[in-house]
Amino acid sequence: MTAQKRSWPAPAKLNLFLHITGRRADGFHLLQTVFQFLDYGDNIEFAVRDDRQINLTANYDGIEPKHDLIYRSAQLLQQQTDKPVGVDIKVHKLIPMGGGLGGGSSDAATTLTALNMIWDIGLGTDELAVLGLSLGADVPVFIHGRAAWAEGIGEQLTPIEPPEHWYVVVYPGVSIATESVFSATDLTRNTPAITIRDFLLGAGQNDCEMVVRRTYPGVAAALDWLEKKGRARLTGTGSCVFSEFRTEHEAQAVLQELPDEWQGFVAQGRNQSPLNERLSLE
Repeated sequence: MTAQKRSWPAPAKLNLFLHITGRRADGFHLLQTVFQFLDYGDNIEFAVRDDRQINLTANYDGIEPKHDLIYRSAQLLQQQTDKPVGVDIKVHKLIPMGGGLGGGSSDAATTLTALNMIWDIGLGTDELAVLGLSLGADVPVFIHGRAAWAEGIGEQLTPIEPPEHWYVVVYPGVSIATESVFSATDLTRNTPAITIRDFLLGAGQNDCEMVVRRTYPGVAAALDWLEKKGRARLTGTGSCVFSEFRTEHEAQAVLQELPDEWQGFVAQGRNQSPLNERLSLE
């Protein structure tokens, strides 16, 4: 037996810069970055069951449901309660996989946040973030739902208020695994730390860009094309590139010129996550 479906957003994010400042003894990279959300992302529907089954359907394939972060998130949260609750989950994915837009982490955060509310488990945000960290380093920032300056391995978060620009985001049709970038021998791992003030004054780059440019010519071509329209940057360790504009009109005009072989969209940066706004309606 299922209940009424409820729809929740899983927003994309941009890394407005990404510095690799060191490496821990366990192999994890130390970094500095800024996460900002977009008013664009996946949509996830949840319908509660009373039999503890978790069923997942999605508009993508290639991932076994029980290996999917969404399924694992629901299963992890279900372990926090003895209530006879399950869920039917339907995912409509717009965020490209391997694009550096945080789709998997955002989906996990939305699943934890929504089911915590729908199943009436009652965990606080910090408790959910701890669960989320076990699924991925970027999950907590989506759970907290505020644009953030991140350090450590990405889990040390400080709220920040960068300008909410309009962005053209280009996906060159390539999926990049984070591990392949972080394992590159020529990845810069000793960039000097900067401050939030430095960033707000314009400092910051993506240290992964050189590795991605060398390994993925399609991404290099997209960066070169977008650089003619504005300052082009890589987001995270993925393949998507972006450039900021003052108005939606300017951004849409650039998107209209996008070569046919690439995909792209226009979105506005959001310092308050659309997930938080949805949560406030419950």
